[in-house]
Amino acid sequence: MYFTDRGIEELVERRGEEEVGIAWLAERLREFVDLNPDFEIPVERLATWLARLDDEDD
Repeated sequence: MYFTDRGIEELVERRGEEEVGIAWLAERLREFVDLNPDFEIPVERLATWLARLDDEDD
């Protein structure tokens, strides 16, 4: 188990029943980076990965 799995599990436990939109998620990611600028690159990579999930070229 990766260390990040604990955070992911907490997210599922606390908010697993909620439905959110991409715009809401994007705003939360922006807020997170504003508060934690050292995480700008990992958040950008995650956002890009999510955006391209259905691309056949990747």
